[in-house]
Amino acid sequence: MSDDLNNETQDDEKESFAELLDSYGFGMKDDIQIGDKITAKIISIGKNTVFMDAGTKVDGTVEGAELLDDEGNMPFSEGDEIELYVVALDEHEMRLSKAISGIGGFDILYDAFKNAIPVEGKITETCKGGFNVDLLQRRAFCPMSQIDVKYVEVPEDYVGQTYEFLIVQFEENGRNIVVSRRKILAQAMEKEKEVFFSTLKKGDILKGKVIKLMPYGAFVELTPGVEGMVHISELSWSRVEKIEEIVRPNDTVTVKVIDIADDDKKNQKKISLSMRQLDSDPWDTVSEKICPGDKVIGKVTRCMKFGVFVEIVPGIEGLVHISEMSYVKRVINPEDVVTPGEKVSVLVKELDAKGRRISLSIRDAQGDPWLEVSDKFSVGQIVKGTLEKKEKFGYFVSLAPGITGLLPKSKIKEAEKPGLIEQLKVGDSLAVAVEGIHPHERKITLAPGDSKDEGAWKNFSQAETPMPKTDFAEKLQQAMVSKNNK
Repeated sequence: MSDDLNNETQDDEKESFAELLDSYGFGMKDDIQIGDKITAKIISIGKNTVFMDAGTKVDGTVEGAELLDDEGNMPFSEGDEIELYVVALDEHEMRLSKAISGIGGFDILYDAFKNAIPVEGKITETCKGGFNVDLLQRRAFCPMSQIDVKYVEVPEDYVGQTYEFLIVQFEENGRNIVVSRRKILAQAMEKEKEVFFSTLKKGDILKGKVIKLMPYGAFVELTPGVEGMVHISELSWSRVEKIEEIVRPNDTVTVKVIDIADDDKKNQKKISLSMRQLDSDPWDTVSEKICPGDKVIGKVTRCMKFGVFVEIVPGIEGLVHISEMSYVKRVINPEDVVTPGEKVSVLVKELDAKGRRISLSIRDAQGDPWLEVSDKFSVGQIVKGTLEKKEKFGYFVSLAPGITGLLPKSKIKEAEKPGLIEQLKVGDSLAVAVEGIHPHERKITLAPGDSKDEGAWKNFSQAETPMPKTDFAEKLQQAMVSKNNK
């Protein structure tokens, strides 16, 4: 029992001895010097002064005005920890500050220069190569390259602003002082970058500001000093020809981190971003939106030698092969029929969602004119046509859009005046008689409208369709009247 009492007594003596040492400052920080940046805890907040516990024999003090926010409010409470600079220190007092400011002499500025303590200064005017800065009632010079971490477009925007500076040159007893704001910003930026990269991972969704556009993509600032790139192919599920159609500099965008890699050449991280992956892949649901046989309106995105690509829903393109472009004419160059950006009606012929392929047809959407050829024309009918092409074996004559018949050379000789037909040029009009219709073979055989066979002419004339009065038609009609009057 007595042993237990002795042990307790010894423990109490140890605690009392430790408290006694603390009261004399033993175990506290004793290596703090002017210019050090320390972390101190708020003990109490007075009317003008905030008292800080810096872990030293004496408490630190900082002017309350230094800690107020932009609206003049105190954002801190007792117990909060703040990083401050030691600007004055002796056995009775330790003054702390966010930065040196106010009225000061040579010694204060020199100490700030030696210990790299930020000094508050106000930019008074621009000058050759930079700015004049009022630094504790002394004039200092800040080079243009040292006022910010970004390119300065309008120097006048900085005039009148108060910033923190580091003194980088102190000569001629303070008559030649050069300061830098860039160094302070760069230091803060490096800390922010470290924190940012410590949590960054693939799949993160972030907001950023577009800072630069290149032909291959857009650069987005994710945090000060950290950029990522959205490749042009990752801007949208739809094909993008010009990046400016999607984003512009200074736009705020939401992006997804799709890759983080080390860039050994630049000794930094290379961040790949995507905007399109914020939305689901349209090919996953394309079968729910369109089916073979559907007739839809799409936008021509590209013209190639073999056909054109048409976007039928956002992010979904199909191919119209050159053979599927027109029933009306033979297409040699797709751009003779459509141009990029044009809206066209197409018919979905085939859909392969897995293979990401869709076959489309412009001509089927417009309809095959040969399907109605028997309703428009009949054997013996005389119609007005347009000479489309001359060949050794005969003339091709366009009867209607997409419907062309052949007038054989042997039939031309049967005309009342074959010379008149032979003198015709491509694009000229002429009257022809429908001699045979073969829809399945897409062929129509023609004969001259003024055949020497008067009986056949009379039969044809019973089914004659009205023709506009043309020089050739009038001559043909005069010839027939003259023949009948003989």
